[in-house]
Amino acid sequence: MFEFRKITQHQRRRVLLRVWVAGLVAILGFAALGGRLWYLQVVRYEGLAARADKNRIAVMPIPPRRGEITDRNGIVLARNYRDYTIEVTPAQTSGDYEALLENLSELIYLSDGDRKRFLKNVKQNGRYRPILLRNNINEVEASWFASHAWKFPGVELRARWVREYPHGETAAHVLGFVGRLSEDDLVRLEEKGLTGNYRGTDSIGKKGVEKTWEETLHGSTGLEEVEVTATGRPVRSLSRIDPVPGANLRLSLDLGLQQAAEAEFEGKRGALVAIEPKSGEILSFVSAPSFDPNLFIDGIDVENWRKLNDSPDHPLINRPLYGTYPIGSTYKPFVALAGLELGKRSASERIYDPGFFELAGQRFRNAGGASYGHTDMHRAIVVSSDTYFYSLGPEIGVDALHDFNKQFGFGQLTGIDLDGERKGVLPSTDWKKSAYSDAQQQRWYTGETVSVAVGQGYNAFTLLQLAQATSVLANEGVYMKPHLVSQVQDSLSDEVEPTVTEPSHIIDLHPEHVKTIRDAMVDVSRKGTARASFADIPYDVAGKTGTAQMFSLRGGEYQAESVHERLRDHALFIAYAPADDPQIALALIVENGGWGATAAAPIARRIFDYWLSPEQVALP
Repeated sequence: MFEFRKITQHQRRRVLLRVWVAGLVAILGFAALGGRLWYLQVVRYEGLAARADKNRIAVMPIPPRRGEITDRNGIVLARNYRDYTIEVTPAQTSGDYEALLENLSELIYLSDGDRKRFLKNVKQNGRYRPILLRNNINEVEASWFASHAWKFPGVELRARWVREYPHGETAAHVLGFVGRLSEDDLVRLEEKGLTGNYRGTDSIGKKGVEKTWEETLHGSTGLEEVEVTATGRPVRSLSRIDPVPGANLRLSLDLGLQQAAEAEFEGKRGALVAIEPKSGEILSFVSAPSFDPNLFIDGIDVENWRKLNDSPDHPLINRPLYGTYPIGSTYKPFVALAGLELGKRSASERIYDPGFFELAGQRFRNAGGASYGHTDMHRAIVVSSDTYFYSLGPEIGVDALHDFNKQFGFGQLTGIDLDGERKGVLPSTDWKKSAYSDAQQQRWYTGETVSVAVGQGYNAFTLLQLAQATSVLANEGVYMKPHLVSQVQDSLSDEVEPTVTEPSHIIDLHPEHVKTIRDAMVDVSRKGTARASFADIPYDVAGKTGTAQMFSLRGGEYQAESVHERLRDHALFIAYAPADDPQIALALIVENGGWGATAAAPIARRIFDYWLSPEQVALP
């Protein structure tokens, strides 16, 4: 009996010990749990609450509406419309893209091109960047997909603003176009610290005004906080910061004038720039042939790209901005003005023109072999005597001619609000030394000045420079920076801010010298080389024809019909009107058009008639 009791008491003590140990463990466990809860709820509350919100709340960017672009009369040249797209984020899908496309095709139409483009982009882009599968989703397809969207993780229906150019090819080289953001675009945005403002945006300005005014047109991206489920489906909106639309741009272009000018270049290659001298506003800017910027908005297809890129007419080149040309006799008024201003020759001084100028045994002949006898400056400009200017060039000297005409913008960047402008070549002795490495080639010869003085030789100017110089001449030396955007309109306040209001610089010219040149240019259109084009005109036009050689004849006679069409001379014309109160100045070139008097001057006459005649053609 004693042994039984002893064992029972011993076991009881062991049980009690175990109970106490278990209780202590439980107490310590609950203490640890309570401590942990206190730590998480009190000490780590702010950080963990923020992380929880991030898991619960999705911050969605709201892309802004891009600013519109209008002409000077408010006619819309670039606008936006709403469109639905289907986009896929590869990292959120199973990775079986063929199956995904097959299942999606039961809900929305997918062409072979859509499939190929998507699969190609998947390989080229990152896994975490949304990739466009199809755009222009209609409302029926959008609603049908929305009701089945839960079946397709990583596939999203999005509404977006899409750019549209309602006038197609008209002013395409001015407007440019927008296109999908590329890796290079993202790098540039990151360098500028603008990446955050482009979240949710899939396009950016690529060319023209769309590119140079990108930051103004784009606007500011908005944000929306959305509560989502564990699967990422939105439940409700928690807060919202509305996007700020981009500013609207009013161009100085006149759509009617632009269309009239482009019609003149139908079937031709060339360029035209018309400027309002007093303001520097560009009224018309033509590069022919043109292209349809709408092709580039979502990425141009291979067929159209090849058609544009492989064309021998190079429709994608912005000719007024990028093409450089010898400008022939259109340079003569500026050379004559340099002679007057630098005191090298008076307007009344006459030289004998036998049809050629001889220098060191070499003869430089007049175009067409004409001879004009005793010729003063007025007559030399009116009949376009090469001999007169052959002799004037060496008297002025190439460096003095360079320094004088540089003020008009020749061989200089004008600073126009378009990208891709070329500087061209305004030759000088310093230029030649830097252009050539061989010591013999670096030497400047007087015979080269002879050619430069008639707009040939090393001269290579853009048509924009020629138009700007003509505008400055019309404005009697006041240099207004040429520009296409005349006003920027705030999208919220509607406040309008002009872009250019003051001259860049003023050339110190003697009024009597300017009048000498103007009077001679007026007689060019009255009784000189352009008289046939300006017969019976109700206003005075100060103009100058020009013909620029494409290659050297080496003393031979030029016969257009025996030369390949693309090697024929360029036809040029510069002018401003009315001569006594210029409202418009222009320069134009018809590539391989032949004589400026027959191929270029008639175009200028019709442009002036449109702009200055009270019977202007009405827009349709």
